[in-house]
Amino acid sequence: MSEGNGKPRSSAEAERAFHEESGLGNAYDSRLLARLWPFVRPYRWQLALALALMPVCAELLVAQPRMLQRVIDEGVLGGDLGAINRLSLAILGLIAVEQLGRFVGTYLLQVVGQRSMAALRHHAFAFLERQRMAFFDRQPIGRLVTRVTNDIDALGELFASGAVTAVGDFFTLARIVVAMLAFSPRLSLYTFAAVPPLVLLVDLFRRRAREAFREIRAKTARMNAYLSEQVQGVSVVQAYGQEARCQEEFGAINAAYRDANLISIRYDALLYAVVEAFSSVCVATLLFMGARSLGMSAPAASLGVLVAFVQFIQRFFEPLRDLSSKWTLVQSAMAAAERVFGLLDQPEEDAPGRPQARPPEPDPAAPLVAFEAVGFGYSEARRTLQGVTFAVPRGRTVALVGATGAGKTTVVALLQRLYEVDQGSIRLEGVDLRDLDREALRRRVVVVPQDVVLFPGDVLSNVALGDPAPDSGRVARIARELGLEALLTRRGEGLGTPVTDRGQNFSAGERQLLALARALYRDPEVLVLDEATSSLDSETEATVQAAIARALQGRTAIVIAHRLSTIRQADEILVFHRGSIAERGPHEHLLSVGGIYARLHRLQFEGNA
Repeated sequence: MSEGNGKPRSSAEAERAFHEESGLGNAYDSRLLARLWPFVRPYRWQLALALALMPVCAELLVAQPRMLQRVIDEGVLGGDLGAINRLSLAILGLIAVEQLGRFVGTYLLQVVGQRSMAALRHHAFAFLERQRMAFFDRQPIGRLVTRVTNDIDALGELFASGAVTAVGDFFTLARIVVAMLAFSPRLSLYTFAAVPPLVLLVDLFRRRAREAFREIRAKTARMNAYLSEQVQGVSVVQAYGQEARCQEEFGAINAAYRDANLISIRYDALLYAVVEAFSSVCVATLLFMGARSLGMSAPAASLGVLVAFVQFIQRFFEPLRDLSSKWTLVQSAMAAAERVFGLLDQPEEDAPGRPQARPPEPDPAAPLVAFEAVGFGYSEARRTLQGVTFAVPRGRTVALVGATGAGKTTVVALLQRLYEVDQGSIRLEGVDLRDLDREALRRRVVVVPQDVVLFPGDVLSNVALGDPAPDSGRVARIARELGLEALLTRRGEGLGTPVTDRGQNFSAGERQLLALARALYRDPEVLVLDEATSSLDSETEATVQAAIARALQGRTAIVIAHRLSTIRQADEILVFHRGSIAERGPHEHLLSVGGIYARLHRLQFEGNA
């Protein structure tokens, strides 16, 4: 592998390039927020009520220093005890109503945020399930998991303590400014003089914080991708004694993640400290100017006004301080939004249908499956199939054999449209697969893969996968035909036998049997066996082969096999060599030709002997 300048790239650099993500460029916050709106729209009335409470709470907050000023000037300095009691109760009432309003508003915002993010998370998951296999070939699984979990959680902070609550801070700030000007324009100007340099500093930190949080999101994705790979491949790591090397690699990834977080923490701390410093300086300036004013024969402000103004200054800088701390959350959320929507903006739809006036009619006289000059490559430099042409008549069995990498499994992937052909076409009853509905195609063509995936649950739900009302009688009959019944009875729970994550409580051969039972349960038109008995011992293989023989009677089947003994009875055997069909015919004919198949047969059986 080489870089753009032609220099070879090391394996470590290639791995880093696969896991790391480049910056997504400058994104406009308003555009990203607008893209969130479809997920928020169903809860717009709760959001509207929460926003409506914000100016109310701001008004209640501003009223409290005014009441305090009257307590001092009318009650304390005026010697009116009744005014002190009456105004103190009024202040308590204002505080209680304000806090109740803030509770209701915060609760509604949290509800809106959680429900909206749940909708976005569901949308992202559905997006991933609609993508073609080539999409996943280029994406580390950990990165995709990060998009659906960590990044959307960071977006939820917009509602929990980020941008939306910042709207309330702006309301509060605007109302405090008006109240301060009404109280004392002169003292207000001393306070407002600190705002321009503060705004410049906040804007500077905001830009730097945005870059820091972009880096955090990228490092998080890389860490999750690496962890996913290591956990899945831990048996290989241990078998080859690579624990120390993997720990060293993870240490470097972890350190990069730590350093990215330290940068964001530094900007967060600087923002908070700067705002606190400006607040303290303003209060000290006010006290100094106020003390000088009170010593004059005609003071510019009374003691009550001065005390109330100190309260106003604290309340003035409190939303500024909150805004500065929330900027970090907003920047984290915007960086996460860039990643999430960057993923959603690169769809590669799985097996999209072609627009047509009406569905094509199948041709009963045509072969059930036909490959016509099919060419395919996983990349431009990696051509896997070239000019592959063959037909599978209804009710016949065709076997595919050949060396590893010859293209056999690729044929199966193309038949299910997990990948799209580059050249030629594949037809089912004379109809191009690209003109068929994706779900209907995969109900008609079912594959028993070499690598079996089972899901947590029980045997019944795994065999009847996708059936909302599983037919236990049918599952029991299939299990009996495959020899599974004795195994399940031995475990004591029959079809209710639990299946753990990925079926790890079953042996490899047992998982293969369950996958075969799952395929037979769907009763497909075309049954594809991709090394379906590769993990079975000889005795179990004989039992399963007998069951397969019964299941294939009258059924159209494509069988991929390395054990040539399992395909002797196939109607036709296709020998693949370097992406093309080199030989074809029944077993005895291919042996008599003395070509590739005969050589494979001789090597295999001489080796067994």
